[in-house]
Amino acid sequence: MSILQITSLLIVLAGAFGAINYLFLKLPSPIGILLVSLMASLALMALDFVIPAMGVADQVRTTVANLDFSDTLLEGMLGLLLFAGALHVKIRDLRAQWAVVFLMATMGVALSTLVVGVGFSWLTGAPLLIALVFGSLISPTDPVAVLGVLREADLEKSLETQIAGESLFNDGVGYVVFLVLVGLAFPSGQGDHASDPSLEAAFTLFFQEAIGGAVLGVALGWLTFRVMRRIDDYSLEVLLTLGLAFGGYELAVALHVSGPIMAVCAGLLIGDVGTKHGMSEETRRYVDAFWKLVDEILNAVLFLMIGFEVFAVAFTTDAVTAGVLSIILALVARLTAVAVPVFLLKPFRSFSNGVVPIMTWGGLKGGISVALALSLPENEWKPLILTATYIIVVFSIIVQGLTVAPLASRLGREPELM
Repeated sequence: MSILQITSLLIVLAGAFGAINYLFLKLPSPIGILLVSLMASLALMALDFVIPAMGVADQVRTTVANLDFSDTLLEGMLGLLLFAGALHVKIRDLRAQWAVVFLMATMGVALSTLVVGVGFSWLTGAPLLIALVFGSLISPTDPVAVLGVLREADLEKSLETQIAGESLFNDGVGYVVFLVLVGLAFPSGQGDHASDPSLEAAFTLFFQEAIGGAVLGVALGWLTFRVMRRIDDYSLEVLLTLGLAFGGYELAVALHVSGPIMAVCAGLLIGDVGTKHGMSEETRRYVDAFWKLVDEILNAVLFLMIGFEVFAVAFTTDAVTAGVLSIILALVARLTAVAVPVFLLKPFRSFSNGVVPIMTWGGLKGGISVALALSLPENEWKPLILTATYIIVVFSIIVQGLTVAPLASRLGREPELM
């Protein structure tokens, strides 16, 4: 199938599954589409088991392989999704929560990676460095999933900003940590992300990716803002923001700096400074509506693709057992990543009782974890890591996703920060 045919098929299926969810399941759109997609995938597997001569599963598996989920998300959709999410987070709100966001997006990711890595190594016997790679890819929360299910929770503004900011930045930081650990775990020449395995090279790569991505995002965002100030044409200005998200991400990849961090920084600048000083009221309405629509459409396609990725997973008994146990491991790691920064900041500010449980249970995993697992170099541990990752992501989106909004509504209504 050609790229156009695959894209057409994904959009048709996303629309059809979204309609099924809207009419019958009535779940939040991303979760409903994932659930319908997963049920359709399992039904095709069952049909193939009953009538193996049809070869349905093999045909679908080939199509799924042709989708190249990892590259599609990491080098295509991710920049747009992060840019769209960052547009609606105001810098002034983020500044008030900067300490919490910073610690959770840096120290939190590091602690979570360590807890999952050590635990996974103990559970499966995987070498510690490879287990840490698994920890790094499962630690970031997915801003698409998190923000999508919490829109209905009616949270306090401070808590909403904290959740949104942390999920946007730990996505970028987690991706950089993943690249560093893959470079250490796999010798040069064994995979797309392989690099010099020395610690010095790893630290250099981290700062190059993280700081370089932030600088590039601010620079491109500021340049786009300056151009938009001289223009009063909403269609052209929408096109400029789209070019910033698409072109900026690809430029970041070409320059070997973090595309996700670039997209977040550029989106924050355009969403705050750009909307206040570089756009007319009409342009603001169109830019906001356009990126909300992009977010919803890509959201639907992403969760559809996650459902179909079940065909890429090897469900052996050992892998499924490790995956189920890894759910507990991931939740303990998330609790550590949230509770430690909150404990460190308690002498300086007061937190409500709802912060830790909401942010722990609301730390949903999503497409980026599956994409990173698929992008790993081929090795004996990759099938196990991919299966465990997929089980955690599906549990996170369906079980946590369906229960976190009621939990957040009940615990997050009183002021979170005094």
